[in-house]
Amino acid sequence: MPTVAPLDLEGHCIAAVFLGGVPHFALADGTIHRLDHGHKTLAVHDGLLCATLDQSGSRLITGGEDGRICASSGDATEVLAEAGRKWIGSVACGPQGAIAYAAGRSAFVRFADGRTREFQHPRTVEGLAFSPKGMRLGVARYNGVTLHFPATDGKPAELEWAGAHTAVTFSPDGNFVVTAMQENALHGWKIADGKHMRMTGYPAKVKSLSWSAKGRWLASSGAQAAIVWPFQAKDGPMGKAPLELGTRGNAMVTCVACHPSQDIAAIGYDDGMVMAVRFADTKEVLLRRPGKGAITAMMWDDEERRIAFGAETGDCGVIDIAG
Repeated sequence: MPTVAPLDLEGHCIAAVFLGGVPHFALADGTIHRLDHGHKTLAVHDGLLCATLDQSGSRLITGGEDGRICASSGDATEVLAEAGRKWIGSVACGPQGAIAYAAGRSAFVRFADGRTREFQHPRTVEGLAFSPKGMRLGVARYNGVTLHFPATDGKPAELEWAGAHTAVTFSPDGNFVVTAMQENALHGWKIADGKHMRMTGYPAKVKSLSWSAKGRWLASSGAQAAIVWPFQAKDGPMGKAPLELGTRGNAMVTCVACHPSQDIAAIGYDDGMVMAVRFADTKEVLLRRPGKGAITAMMWDDEERRIAFGAETGDCGVIDIAG
């Protein structure tokens, strides 16, 4: 039977991650909390807006309302860059220690040696993601995605689709790029030929995306079930119906986190419930009963037995699925 170790905090949880096996929770008030032989707190930002793990999994990279981009681990915080008075709306981590961040209409890439490159856009940069293959940065913007090659002076590639694109992700094999849109939909492109993929029918905005272990599936929030699109075929999910996992008639899925090695997803709901569901047979296991607010962040640990979670109300904790 799964057990839950609760951590009752105050405020919206932006990220719940494991750093070196230690659960960390980044809150919108700018604090990072960790459960490391007791509850410890680190004040990092004057208002925290976004957070992600670096590719080594050893630092939490955050951006804030204070215009700073910070790297935190344990009790230590390093300011990596500053953007003046502009809010940092998105951060992403890439290969060779590269970090990208967005401020207004500009996307910046900071290389491991401290060099920074700026890429300007006609409209606000809404989301950032690095491709898993090579040094390529995807920028979600109004009417599509721009693909930059930060290490070269080559011209960027433009992927167009009308509407506001608010988040971006690459498939683990680097063949597809998918965005969440301001309308209740996802949109995707096959990078090789620019073919479009329309993924519609959501009753709410998609706020959470997670690729399965081998990139065969893309799980998403925004409905009464986790909507899981198949990406095994060369043209992705076109012409194929998604899986609907963990359907609940009276609750919306607000967060998804795929298992590190198996086709299983942890699914968080707007009432604080967390469930694990297997793709093959839709078998469900209740991991956490409803709590005080919507689940906004989740991550599995490297040992595949614990899940850190956070909610919009500061209702956080760690689920041990082995009990």
